Formats: sequence, C-alpha cells, structure tokens
Amino acid sequence: MFEAPKPTATARRRSGKSDSLDAVHAARAVLAAEHGATPRADGDREALRILHACRRHYTDTRTATVNLFKSLILTADDGLRDQFRGQNTGQQVRHTAHLTDNDDSSGPLEQLRRMHLAALAVQILDLDRTLAANLTQIRGLVAAMCPALLEQPGIGPVTAAVVLIAWSHHGRVRSEAAFAALAGVNPVPASSGRTVRHRLNRGGDRSLNAAIHIIARSRQRYHQPTKD
Repeated sequence: MFEAPKPTATARRRSGKSDSLDAVHAARAVLAAEHGATPRADGDREALRILHACRRHYTDTRTATVNLFKSLILTADDGLRDQFRGQNTGQQVRHTAHLTDNDDSSGPLEQLRRMHLAALAVQILDLDRTLAANLTQIRGLVAAMCPALLEQPGIGPVTAAVVLIAWSHHGRVRSEAAFAALAGVNPVPASSGRTVRHRLNRGGDRSLNAAIHIIARSRQRYHQPTKD
C-alpha cells in the first residue's frame, strides 16, 4: 500500500486537470518513488547542447553589438553618415572595420566615434566567423546523429539540434503525443465534473516550442504540401 503525494500546482498546470489525469499523476508519483530516474545520455547530445547554448550567446551578443554600432552611426556627423548611405549592415561593418581618421578637421569627439565604430565592426566580424564555425560543428553533429532529420522540409541544423537535445536518447520520449507535451504544443485538458474543455499549453520546453514554430513557418512559406 502506497500513499501518492499531492500533485504540485506546477505539474497540474502543465499537464491539465481531470479525474483520469489525477489518477495517472498519482500512479506516476508512486512509480517514481519506487524507481530512480534514468540518467541522461551524454556524448553527442551534450556536445550539441553546449554548441547551441554558446550559439544563443554569440547571437545575442552580435545583436547587441550591431544595435550599438547603428546608434553610433545615427548620431555621427554628416560627413561620416554620408559614407554609409545606401549600404546594408554587412557593407557598413566591412567598411568601418578598416576606417581610419584621415580628416584633421574632425574634433576629438568624432575621432573617438570612429575609433569605437571600427572596434565594434571588428567584433561583429569576429562573431560572424565564430557563428559560422559553430554552425558547421552543429551541422556535422546533427548529420552524424540523425541525418534523416535534415532531409525534412523546413528543418535546418539549428532547429534539428534543438529537437535532438530535447529528445535526448532512446526511451525518453515514448510517443508522438509525449513529444508534443514536451514541446508544449498539445492542448491541455482543463475539465472538471461535467465540464469538458481544453486550454493552450504554456509549459513544456520553450526552446523546442520555438524551434517547432520556426519549422512550421518555414514550411508554410516554402513547402507546397504544407501550403495546401
């Protein structure tokens, strides 16, 4: 005889509420108390997790650096701003990386601005190279772990990496429904008594949820069967 613990508010909010679900929660709580947790697989999966975490950091850092770069151009003198007219961000960065102040008439403020613009441009180019190398490593690991995933329309190396990180290893996800729950894309039961209803799932792995959203939007634009 075992007494099941009371389900936490977080668990109930994530998976929904009904009489049958409450019974399932109680049974799982008892089973979890009897059996220890299965350790996660390491190796390639952990390498993917590290690469993806670093990629997010590099991407956020690059975005912040580009924003600062743009703001310094926006408040520059007309002579400097004219050099960037008609150029996209990549062209502006490459131009500024080799920018030198040969105008003796410019004051200390504009000399300082040009120096920091050049430094920011070099940082952006370094981050571009780092992100390109990171993407190559991610693509190689994904191709080794599950090459068929990259053959699916709308799935690139980064979204495939997120899927594989969440899936983890054989045996963790028992069905498509379980994977949908893990991603937070399944409707959550919110029934009580005779009232039967569902609500949107706000839980789950939000990185996986975002990756599935990107895949769906890509297919919506480029994959004819999805459009149909």
